[in-house]
Amino acid sequence: MAERKKVILDAGHGGPEPGAVYLGRKEKDDALNLALAVGNRLAEEGVDVVYTRVDDTYQTPYEKAQMANRSGADYFVSIHRNAMPVPNTASGAEVLVYEDSGAPALLARSINGALNRAGFADLGVKERPGLVVLNQTRMPAVLVEAGFINSEDDNRFFDSHFEEIAAAVADGILAGIQAEEASEPEYYQVQTGSYRNQNLASQQLAQLRSQGFPSFLVYQDGFYKVRTGAFLNLDNAARMERELRRYGYSTWLIREKAVE
Repeated sequence: MAERKKVILDAGHGGPEPGAVYLGRKEKDDALNLALAVGNRLAEEGVDVVYTRVDDTYQTPYEKAQMANRSGADYFVSIHRNAMPVPNTASGAEVLVYEDSGAPALLARSINGALNRAGFADLGVKERPGLVVLNQTRMPAVLVEAGFINSEDDNRFFDSHFEEIAAAVADGILAGIQAEEASEPEYYQVQTGSYRNQNLASQQLAQLRSQGFPSFLVYQDGFYKVRTGAFLNLDNAARMERELRRYGYSTWLIREKAVE
């Protein structure tokens, strides 16, 4: 890696919120054990690792996102186990993203591929824009579903190949970071909104322009995205982001390749 990266690992659920439960087995426990094992492996590879929790405590999804945003992490990875309404009707691993593009997609596909090679059935990468830990985090974020907790086959595999699964998630994170570094974008934009409804996007655009911001709309993947500026220098983009936040906007830094 070109520079030392920081990854925040989130063990899903915790405390009084056990997540999915099957025959006394709780998702929160498997998630924490896996998150800690993944973190140890990343640390051995020179990655700075922080956690949303390291014991049986609970934070709301919004609190987890805020912890991530305050941490200064470059990437957010949430660890979970999946479940179906009827036990033993599904098996495999999948990775969820807010939007299947850019750095989150690279990270998700790297992790999902590594879990597939480790032995999980491949359920792919799926968009879940409604998840708070994916839509409120300001860095590339993914949510890993490491098999189904109400699948006896997946649980046997999870227990008997735990170290291989932890290594797969860690290797997938490292590969995703390297893939992003190999495709560094040409410029940075600051995004303040993403709307299905064009009128809502246009309202925010008009407000930004009335405040003197060089803002514009981008229609991408079915959403009208409100963005400001196009900066070759990250520091300049960060200054614009701070100014937008001072006006009360929620912001995301977007990295894009120049269109030839």
